[in-house]
Amino acid sequence: MYALLRPTMAKYSISALPLAPASALLIHALVPDPHTPSPAAFRRLQAETPSAQRRARILAASAHFSHVAPFPVSFPYAIEPPFPASDSPNYIEEWLAAREAVHPVPPDAAHPDAPLRKYTSKHRDTPLELIGLAEAGLHDCVPHLDVGDAFALLGTPGLVPESDDTGGPQPSDIARVAAAREDLIDVLSGQSVLMSPDGGDSTTAFAPWALRYSGHQFGSFAGQLGDGRAISIHVTPHPSDPERTYELQLKGSGRTPFSRTADGLAVLRSSIREYLCSEAMAALHIPTTRSLALVSLPELAVQRETTETACVLTRMAPSFLRIGNFEAFNGPTDMFFFGGGQQKPDWEGLRILGEWVAHKVLGFAPGSTWGAELVLEVARRNATMVAGWQAYGFMHGVMNTDNISVLGLTIDFGPYAFMDVFDPHHICNHTDEGGRYAYKFQPNMIVYAVRALLNALAPLIGSEAELSGAVAKGWAADATPEQIKTWAQAAQDRLRDEVDRVVQSTAATEYARLMHKRLGLRRTDATDETQLVRPLLALLEEHALDFHGTFRLLARFAPGAGADAEEALIVRLLALCGAPERLDRTAAGAAWHAWLATYAQRIASEREEWADAGTADADVDAARGAAMRAANPRFVLRQWLLEEVIAHVERDAASGKRVLAKVMHMASNPYEPWGAEDDDDTPEAELSAEERAERRFCSLGERKMLGFQCSCSS
Repeated sequence: MYALLRPTMAKYSISALPLAPASALLIHALVPDPHTPSPAAFRRLQAETPSAQRRARILAASAHFSHVAPFPVSFPYAIEPPFPASDSPNYIEEWLAAREAVHPVPPDAAHPDAPLRKYTSKHRDTPLELIGLAEAGLHDCVPHLDVGDAFALLGTPGLVPESDDTGGPQPSDIARVAAAREDLIDVLSGQSVLMSPDGGDSTTAFAPWALRYSGHQFGSFAGQLGDGRAISIHVTPHPSDPERTYELQLKGSGRTPFSRTADGLAVLRSSIREYLCSEAMAALHIPTTRSLALVSLPELAVQRETTETACVLTRMAPSFLRIGNFEAFNGPTDMFFFGGGQQKPDWEGLRILGEWVAHKVLGFAPGSTWGAELVLEVARRNATMVAGWQAYGFMHGVMNTDNISVLGLTIDFGPYAFMDVFDPHHICNHTDEGGRYAYKFQPNMIVYAVRALLNALAPLIGSEAELSGAVAKGWAADATPEQIKTWAQAAQDRLRDEVDRVVQSTAATEYARLMHKRLGLRRTDATDETQLVRPLLALLEEHALDFHGTFRLLARFAPGAGADAEEALIVRLLALCGAPERLDRTAAGAAWHAWLATYAQRIASEREEWADAGTADADVDAARGAAMRAANPRFVLRQWLLEEVIAHVERDAASGKRVLAKVMHMASNPYEPWGAEDDDDTPEAELSAEERAERRFCSLGERKMLGFQCSCSS
């Protein structure tokens, strides 16, 4: 287990986890909500007027964030007024204050000087159940976090846990080990909160926060949105590189000032989906936020299309800032918002945010102009990300500008899907009736999002160009509306075409690189796209073939193996058809023979490249096949298996946790030969029950689930 991987590294329970220095905390660089101008003021608000942080409201135009603590409580709140009401006129504030986490817990005896203190509420007694802990995310982002016996409590991963009674939960009988696990669950469920003791020094103190952002949703500007159910609870430096920090954020932890009419909670179903997919994307080497843990609140009911139960996901990233954060400070004006609103532009807030993103998040050198390069860097990063999506058939489903990270990370997994049978027009989100975010349009939507970033920053970029230097404090204080418009137009004229070019060229280059890896090619030829990639995708679309299964099978292609071997391969390829009753096998076979002939010539043309890398001529096919298997996943997080895993956990959490752990392990190691792949001619009856289950989880699944669409509801 994970605890054995780094035996010499100092470990800390989550309450004692090292805190990043104040210079690395955005709460000390950006502008707070005037209601919570400091952690100390927020602590007073928790005790006196906590409703300010549970009521939806439009923040001051200058504010980037608001301090707010997790509050996973069913909403609308069940607050009974006293009788007569005059006996307690502040009964709502009193009810909320009694449930805020304001009571200090003694520090960990092993770390009495920990930078943060844990606070809890005496009125929170909701049962908590650890459902999942992401080993790869833990290892990569917070290897110094002591999780105690959490993995043992989850049990041995397995797809058929009912057949194995030896892998059940085995909690430790060592008090400090169990305490570390309990501490983890307390904090990552939102039941307890980490803050500086007694509010702390205002220049270094820490309290959780939610970000303010706006955004375009399905092409229409929606005004202020913000973290309506996500709260950042910690920022910790990586032990191997103190300059690299990870923000821990709880998703589904209760209402914030940005919750609008929603409850601020998340359901088990959607939490499992994001928990698994974040790590699956990381394993495919696609930039993404990461997962740490899932804690279920099984007695906390959440109303969606049906009544479901609540769950809190802990996710991690160097930063959760998005394009929408910039739109909050200069979005479209003079618009009517039903049930919401948008502040007027705040030029100083835009500068402060931009400087933080440029210098602290993206790492630009201080002192130089940064506006134009920030837009272009965000364009490059997101183009690289979307190329990974396209190469691996991932569909996000909700590419609103508030869901596009400035770091180019895949973020906010909702109704996502991985391609089954190849269909470039596939829409994974049934709310997206017009197909705005269909698979083939995703690169265009990155262009749209980066243009929105350019629109927000355009006045500042135009001012920098006029000054030939970085803007300073008060840069637009005396600017007339006409001057602002002139600056913005100058930036648009200069950068709009460049933004489009950067996204398109970066995405095309990265997509070509990834498709060459998937096809086992070492050299890039100008004709590869037109003669190999597009014809292959056309074959997949025309014959409704499994996108991922096809690439994995092509790793077995050996041009010199003879006609019989090629025919056998084609039989296997056609077995991947999602609609076999409509397949013209004769036409499909002929088309595959033709494409494989072109592919064989292309492979033969670069045998010398493999020899130059030290591969003997006789071993080239084997080496190429191994390289392809390392680039083409055997296991894909398909919709049908997600639905099955979710149903299992909802039905029986005890065994479902072990199934979830095994699926997470497979998603984190997708290239392994799961289900005895190398012995796929072995009759299933001769495989173990676990191998049979693995093999099924690596299949296309039931035909009725092909093209399954999810909703945005979570």
